[in-house]
Amino acid sequence: MNTFSSSATTALSLITSFDPMLASIVARSLAVSACACVIACGAGLLLGAWLGVARFAGRAVVLALLNTALALPSVVVGLVVYLLLSRSGPLGFLGWLFSFKAMVLAQSVLVLPIVTALVRQAIDDAERSHGEQLASLGARRFMRSLILLWDERYALLTVLIAAFGRAISEVGAVMVVGGNIEGFTRVMTTSIALETSKGDLPLALALGGVLLGVVLLLNGLIALLRRWRARADKPLPHAPVDAPVVLASGSAVQGAQR
Repeated sequence: MNTFSSSATTALSLITSFDPMLASIVARSLAVSACACVIACGAGLLLGAWLGVARFAGRAVVLALLNTALALPSVVVGLVVYLLLSRSGPLGFLGWLFSFKAMVLAQSVLVLPIVTALVRQAIDDAERSHGEQLASLGARRFMRSLILLWDERYALLTVLIAAFGRAISEVGAVMVVGGNIEGFTRVMTTSIALETSKGDLPLALALGGVLLGVVLLLNGLIALLRRWRARADKPLPHAPVDAPVVLASGSAVQGAQR
């Protein structure tokens, strides 16, 4: 208990004093996850929107593979990216292995199926509600996907925030392709694993606290977006039914008097 309390006190002092090592690890983690989400969301939004409105032979198989990719272990993704970026791999000429770019690529591959599947479901539901109306106006499938993507933009913000939360909490893939090199590829999750194995509990607790704070902030943003969306979708109050009747009756009375 004394060890935990002293470690927690030291961890709190590291956070409040903006320790340089802690700050650099947190900044690197946020940068990697942000870059990965920009790449994955850019591709996932378009691909998911297209899958939501497209109807073709083998679509069920594609959706089954997409749903399977949601459960991919992060270490498997890291292994595949490692083999691609190794010197004997097809992308070895890039020289990205054990670098910032390798971690971004691994997290992008990990987040892409999540974004695509969630966007596909949202656009598919919107297509069932408004697809026929848009088709009657002459909108082709690609145009309908873009229109529905814009129409569901507020709901898709939740998808983007959830994707960032998945990326920043990932450890297996970035450990494999990044190498956990101090000052270069060490992020919050890999640092927590390393510092715990070394017995440096204060730094591990400080990083864990910051990581929990980021995840809590993301969940708070999702809750606020849902509440704001619910208020925005609330129907406007209808005009009293008696008002037009009174006006009509008044006009009728005036007409009768004339």
